[in-house]
Amino acid sequence: MALAVALAPAQPARAQLSPTGGGIINSVRIEGTQRIEAETVQSYLSVRPGDPFEAEKVNASLKSLFATGLFADVTLRREGDALVVRVVENPIVNRVAFEGNRKIENKELENEISLRARVVYTRTKVQNDTKRILDIYRRSGRFAASVEPKIIQLDQNRVDVVYEISEGSVTEVRSIRFIGNKAYGDSKLRSTIQTKESTWYRFLSTDTNYDPDRVTFDRELLRRFYLREGYADFRVVSAVAELTPDRSEFFITFTVDEGDRYKYGVVDLTTQFKNLDPNVMRGNVLAVEGEWYNAELIEKTITKMTDAMSDMGFAFVDIQPTIDRDREKKSINVTFDIQEGPRVFIERIDIVGNFRTLDRVVRREFRLVEGDAFNNAKMRRSKQRIQNLGFFKKVDVSNVPGADPDKTVIQVEVEEQSTGEVSIGAGYSSSEGALADFGIRERNLLGRGQDLRTKFRISQKTTEFDVGFTEPYFLDKDLSFGVDLFRITRDNQDESSYDLRAIGGGLRFGYSLTESLRQTLRYTLRQDKITNVDDDASLYIKDQEGNNITSLVGQSLFYDRLDNRQEPTDGYYLSGSQDFAGLGGDIRYIKAKIGGGRYWQLWDKWSVGITGEAGAMDGLGKRVRINDRFFLGGDNFKGFTAGGIGPRDTSTDDALGGRFMAVTTTELTFPIGFPDELGVAGKAFTTIGSLWSAPENGEVNVADDKSPRASIGVGVAWKSPFGPIRFDLAKAIVKKDYDETQIFHFSFGTRF
Repeated sequence: MALAVALAPAQPARAQLSPTGGGIINSVRIEGTQRIEAETVQSYLSVRPGDPFEAEKVNASLKSLFATGLFADVTLRREGDALVVRVVENPIVNRVAFEGNRKIENKELENEISLRARVVYTRTKVQNDTKRILDIYRRSGRFAASVEPKIIQLDQNRVDVVYEISEGSVTEVRSIRFIGNKAYGDSKLRSTIQTKESTWYRFLSTDTNYDPDRVTFDRELLRRFYLREGYADFRVVSAVAELTPDRSEFFITFTVDEGDRYKYGVVDLTTQFKNLDPNVMRGNVLAVEGEWYNAELIEKTITKMTDAMSDMGFAFVDIQPTIDRDREKKSINVTFDIQEGPRVFIERIDIVGNFRTLDRVVRREFRLVEGDAFNNAKMRRSKQRIQNLGFFKKVDVSNVPGADPDKTVIQVEVEEQSTGEVSIGAGYSSSEGALADFGIRERNLLGRGQDLRTKFRISQKTTEFDVGFTEPYFLDKDLSFGVDLFRITRDNQDESSYDLRAIGGGLRFGYSLTESLRQTLRYTLRQDKITNVDDDASLYIKDQEGNNITSLVGQSLFYDRLDNRQEPTDGYYLSGSQDFAGLGGDIRYIKAKIGGGRYWQLWDKWSVGITGEAGAMDGLGKRVRINDRFFLGGDNFKGFTAGGIGPRDTSTDDALGGRFMAVTTTELTFPIGFPDELGVAGKAFTTIGSLWSAPENGEVNVADDKSPRASIGVGVAWKSPFGPIRFDLAKAIVKKDYDETQIFHFSFGTRF
């Protein structure tokens, strides 16, 4: 009959010898064994037949047997000249089960505990496993969780181990307070750390759960923040987390010592290289004398100078900053000493953690190979390139000594993450109306780094289906190859009184010219059909009704020096593209576009960007079809409706598009008082541009003016949990009578 019992303290092991002691052991008798052979028990003893009865050796034997973990109780006693060893074997675990766990799956718990089926049961193992389970729940923020192990005794000295779990609710951080801060208020410091106070709008965030490791990281974040602001003596005195009696909430208190604020004093450079003038490196120094001290600029300066020295051919460079603090003047003198580093070469590159991704997918992102001179700057760039793949949750790149003093081994440790995506989208756009999309994508197909995607999108104006495949290293070279197929139908009745259907495909080839410059070559073959032309549509649109085939070749260049391509705050980019249609088909034109942007970080969370684009096209003796022309308005020129700017048939009010365009936008991004984790930012922008066409044969009743238009506006952008949302209010301040304006612009999207 099965019996459930709670854990009880282990029975003490005992050694019983004759009070008189002495004598010789003639025999050793083992009692109580069931599964374990008597010879196995004897192998752990420190005494053998023929040895004297010595209490010290007998006690050592007792400890040795008990330390094996095989026995619940051990007794050694003397019967005449025989040593009797009686053991009580620990039971064998039949199975391990969990009850009451809903938030954490069995598999995750099983990976943490040491007890398994067919493993010897001990009370110590159960106690340790109970602690591990509690640690798992505490890491997930559930400090009210409790675990009670139950042991169910079975026949044949077997047991079932059942962990009864009461998960409790998430233990949240109710309040975060700071003591000793004078220069910055509590709200500013709360925005600096990762742990957040629980509130209604953080219902999807886990940062409101108490995590001691996160609090330790918060101490480092506070230190970095104060060092950036010039407080070189700053330290976190303590970080205390107090749990409420009901174990439901934490109150965290950081005690800080800000110290004095320092400015940069003398910033100097010295070098041991005979053929190097240190002043040549001065342009890479970001620290400026007289400005507030910023420790982060020291590291950035070292990185810039190391990269510059590498470009100049100095492979072995070691730059050490010397900090001289003047507490009376509240200044810090910095000297960058450029030294020749040890000559070290790469012995090999080891990659671990890539269970699915092939080694060569990681290896080809390295700017270094075996046998190269070791270079820190190139190793950092290699790490960034591996991270940019998006295949790994974590990437650690380090180097350790090799087999010889002048050799080093680069170790790459990665943690893979899911690269498959299934997206379902819904939203609304001022220019598209209600929209929905569905897509499937695998960015690391079969671990080869290949990208396969398919997407279907439908809105009130557009139905679009496309599928694409990209091989990033075609023929094992830095040459990307892609294939695209698409089908598009679009309702342009509101703008230009016609519908468009397009079907086609294309090929793409891309390669890097330099580390920052990439070129793409493409070929596209498509069939366009303009239908449902209104009876009162423009004659120029009626003239283009029907089917046409376009055979197009093109190329584009993109030079990227942005800090972040999705949300840039510093750096710049340049782009240029040319398309030629006419290698077959019945459409002929040449089109060229150039663009660029520059971004500046003004202050913390304040940035400004200036972007611009210009384009021109020519029909090479033929009229340029309306669906090939440039259009401005809506998303690319707020303040005007989609297609609201440029040539227009005044008799039908149809937008005709343009063959020449230029537009530039200046946008300021700034905080508007919401917590940082909400991702809400204010926008202020102004756009200036124009769209026009030189008159083509037979054009009448066409309003076409190349004079510039302008708009100003403000907006709010929110990186919501459901996707990006943006509201804009814009006013056209320079326009023509025939232009169509729009004050409010709204876009919303979501991903599940």
